[in-house]
Amino acid sequence: MTPALLLLTLIIAVTVIRLLLSWRQVRHVQHHRNAVPTRFVSRISAEAHAKAADYTAAKAQLTMIGLVIEATVALGFTLGGGIAWLHTHIATLTAAPIPAGLLLFGAVAVIGGLIDLPLTLCRTFGVEQRFGFNRMTVALFVSDQLKGVLMGLLIGAPLAAGLLWLMQAMGEHWWLYAWIGWIVFNLTVMAVYPNWIAPLFNRFTALEDQTLRSRIETLMTQCGFSASGLFVMDGSRRSAHGNAYFTGFGRSKRVVFFDTLLARLSPAEIQAVLAHELGHFAHRHVLQRIALIFLLSLAVLALLGAVGRDTALLASLGVPGDSAAALLVFFSFAVPYLLFPLQPLMSAWSRRHEFEADAYAARHADPADLVSALVKLFEDNASTLTPDPLHSAIYDSHPGAVARIGRLDQLAHA
Repeated sequence: MTPALLLLTLIIAVTVIRLLLSWRQVRHVQHHRNAVPTRFVSRISAEAHAKAADYTAAKAQLTMIGLVIEATVALGFTLGGGIAWLHTHIATLTAAPIPAGLLLFGAVAVIGGLIDLPLTLCRTFGVEQRFGFNRMTVALFVSDQLKGVLMGLLIGAPLAAGLLWLMQAMGEHWWLYAWIGWIVFNLTVMAVYPNWIAPLFNRFTALEDQTLRSRIETLMTQCGFSASGLFVMDGSRRSAHGNAYFTGFGRSKRVVFFDTLLARLSPAEIQAVLAHELGHFAHRHVLQRIALIFLLSLAVLALLGAVGRDTALLASLGVPGDSAAALLVFFSFAVPYLLFPLQPLMSAWSRRHEFEADAYAARHADPADLVSALVKLFEDNASTLTPDPLHSAIYDSHPGAVARIGRLDQLAHA
């Protein structure tokens, strides 16, 4: 099998599998639309359960459209000759490798963004709007897009230029230097994100509820966790969904609550949710995930370095062998399909972490409060209680509601 045929087979096979999984998800949640699971009959109304099924199905159907578009674009840029065509035309503007590479990156980003824009609009102002979750205005949407482009230019362009320089200057082991630079870049972003990047998109204010603040600080002290502050984020500007998270590391760690979450949950429930997040900290889940991401990036870069040395192979895949930027663009389209087999393993690992964090929360807060909070979040976010088992096993980073609540109920009565 030629490399081109192998790539074609890979993209088509992964796309078909993902389409079938989405189809199964739609069929399964709609089949169970009118039957609330027994464990939730007294907790979730039939109307809320039906809404969650319809919302899940609508998102999955939009995902199916996106999968077809994604595969078509990937094939068009790679085997269809899109990368080679852009490379040839950019070469008429400049022969300098780094400026030409940046122009290629920019062209691909613009084309991809324009293709993805209708789907993004349908997701935000279609599905999210129809189910009452969208609070994004057109003006805010445009502002977010412009800020994203500006951030891409200010951060992405120097990063890309540095990578192209390494590929030119460091010989066949450039990928190792690139990996080290990638680690430094990511750690830097994690450090500066809370104070410099996140405030560009959202407003963060100190948590003013002194009673809630006292409960949270007591819990963090008991768990041996310190943070630079407790903040409330104006998530309601964009969505009705609620959440809480940690951000940053070292002295820049912050605890952030969506305002929608604080408006919906009681202090005891918020404390239980935070105890769950502290469980991830206690079990070093975040560090484990960062380490895995770095290892995967090393493997991908090493593969990129090996493939980049075979110009004949690249030519058969529609990639100009004399262009480092073209090689990078090609891999940006191919890697998601290459890594898809790892998806179920990553999801299973993540679900295990969630169970561990729940057990930790049950030891440092009332598990009944976490159950109550999760039920509210499942209802408010229209999360289906009856996902397709196969789709869930491959994609879901969190355990299903029935299994998760069932285990917490056991801990509550232990």
